[in-house]
Amino acid sequence: MLATFALSAVGLSPTATAKAPSAAPVLDWSRVATQAIVTGRPPASSEMLMGIVHIAIADTVAGLGHGRPYVAAVRPDRHASAAAAVATATYDVLKARVPAVSLETTYADYLAGVPDGKAKTRGIALGRAVADAVLAWRAGDGLDNQVPYVQRKPGPGVWEPTAATPPVDLVLTKVRPLTLRSRSQFRPDGPDALTSKRYARDVAEVASIGRKDSTTRSAWGTETAMFWSEQAAQQWSRALLRLASDRRLSLPEAARMLALVHVSSGDALTACWEAKFYYRFWRPVHAIQRADTDGNPRTTADPTWQPLLGANHPDYPSGHACFTASATRALQAYFHTDKVSLTVESQVTGTTRTYSRLSAVRADVTEARILSGLHFRHAMEDGDALGTDVANWVSHRLR
Repeated sequence: MLATFALSAVGLSPTATAKAPSAAPVLDWSRVATQAIVTGRPPASSEMLMGIVHIAIADTVAGLGHGRPYVAAVRPDRHASAAAAVATATYDVLKARVPAVSLETTYADYLAGVPDGKAKTRGIALGRAVADAVLAWRAGDGLDNQVPYVQRKPGPGVWEPTAATPPVDLVLTKVRPLTLRSRSQFRPDGPDALTSKRYARDVAEVASIGRKDSTTRSAWGTETAMFWSEQAAQQWSRALLRLASDRRLSLPEAARMLALVHVSSGDALTACWEAKFYYRFWRPVHAIQRADTDGNPRTTADPTWQPLLGANHPDYPSGHACFTASATRALQAYFHTDKVSLTVESQVTGTTRTYSRLSAVRADVTEARILSGLHFRHAMEDGDALGTDVANWVSHRLR
């Protein structure tokens, strides 16, 4: 697959000063990484790659004399070009980990905008050294493996694929995390018992408002469900880059914020997928259609029921909840407050939403995935808790 990407001119935004070097190289190459990674790839595995790339970016900035590295403890060079260094580190990592996407022209055009000289040469050398160290760190991490799917014996509560294609991102059940001790480190307690009152309550809720042709879901509810149905890694990347620009973050500030969020989300989704395929709990579509098999007298089967949206991986815990909680908790840790104005756009609905608090984003996503017919509320709540736990863990390690 060949692709070309548009970049801003080197050093144009935001304005650089002696104490606050321009974040432009970080924002430019985070954008390139997003475009290269998300094409044809699901959100969860996308975020693992985004985490790897942003560790490389952050360690390159550290190598320029701004803070300490996370992985690549290379010899620092304060006189190297930041633009050449960040571009080279990102390009080299992407070339190795996303080889199907051609970035040669993008990289060459970007370097052409960097003045020739010792700073440029030293920047290239620094970026290459960081990339080599990061790639060595992630060698054999399992992300490129083929993982066969074996269906458990079907029955009440057991997830079965909802599409003819393989389950989405099954590979994450075998991937080495970025910072966690193990994929199961924060595994949640599991779905509600099929015979419980809470399970019946969740079934009734999603059966009503998550149905494809629901008469109880409002127009705003449908728009909310569709708003959050875009490829999440792509949607979140745009929001984060806009946030960094709006806040006028410097080069080291932008690198650290983006690394904190993407590493938190990458590990949260790895932990989330481990839990999904550990429990393999059925989606609302089968739970409602086959409610006469769950042993719960409070539920009623509806063989014709279909969700507004579909997804081919287990219900519990919710991937969107894990993602949203990890991203917002990482931002909260970075800014030391929940009161962060975040603007999110959706290419699905063509609309924009601005949230005055990060907790409001989490609340919106929780309702969106129930309104879409994809998840039970319990899956959203426990996914939120898992994502929060992982982000807390990461934020104490990426300081």
